[in-house]
Amino acid sequence: MGEALVRGLVSSGWATTAELRVVEAVAPRRAELAAALPGLEVVDQAGPAQDVLLAVKPADVENACQELARAAPPRRLLSIAAGVTTATLEAQLPGGTAVVRAMPNTPALVGAGVAALAPGSAAGPGDLDWAEAVLSAVGAVVRVSEPQLDAVTGLSGSGPAYVFLVVEALVEAGVLVGLARQTSEVLATGTVLGAARLLEESGRSAADLRADVTSPGGTTAAGLRELERHGARAAFLEAVAAATARSAELGRG
Repeated sequence: MGEALVRGLVSSGWATTAELRVVEAVAPRRAELAAALPGLEVVDQAGPAQDVLLAVKPADVENACQELARAAPPRRLLSIAAGVTTATLEAQLPGGTAVVRAMPNTPALVGAGVAALAPGSAAGPGDLDWAEAVLSAVGAVVRVSEPQLDAVTGLSGSGPAYVFLVVEALVEAGVLVGLARQTSEVLATGTVLGAARLLEESGRSAADLRADVTSPGGTTAAGLRELERHGARAAFLEAVAAATARSAELGRG
């Protein structure tokens, strides 16, 4: 995810590779990043920096913050470490550091992500604007209160996996009713992609668009009846609720 954000910042013109520095502890990974993004400074230890994007695993947050504090305390920090609260981050950094916590999702890898961000105790409007500008390089951004980030995790953070499961099921369904697998994959993927684009660009609700394609007594009505009979809607409600609860559990350690 960190690489996706760096690429997004460069491709959007928000920054040049010469204006960014990446800290990566693993030597082969440093070489990969340097080769992929010419002009990018990739180092093994943190140095002075006013603005920091923290993109590490939750278990590595404490060490990363301690290294930052030793190198030169940053003015502000944007963290995409899942489940790590702003209070936890602030406790590892010098007092007054502006911390913003965010939950992006994997479509950021292709510039189509969606992220939510929340401020820590010392983060002001300018810090939120900066964090939003960073995340906007790879998709859409919304602002929420920090307690809502667990719900964001359950919906959009985990959401791509739900969509991938739907596509998997549609592909298998196509094969079941006689389509070649490759044909079914093209149709299923294109259907989901096209439906999402129509939803975004039409400005209409999902319920209205669903009604448009559902003729009384038609094929779509028959299919939707089966989905409702098998509890598809309830399954999605429960999935988001379960993922939200699990995010809260992980945040409590």
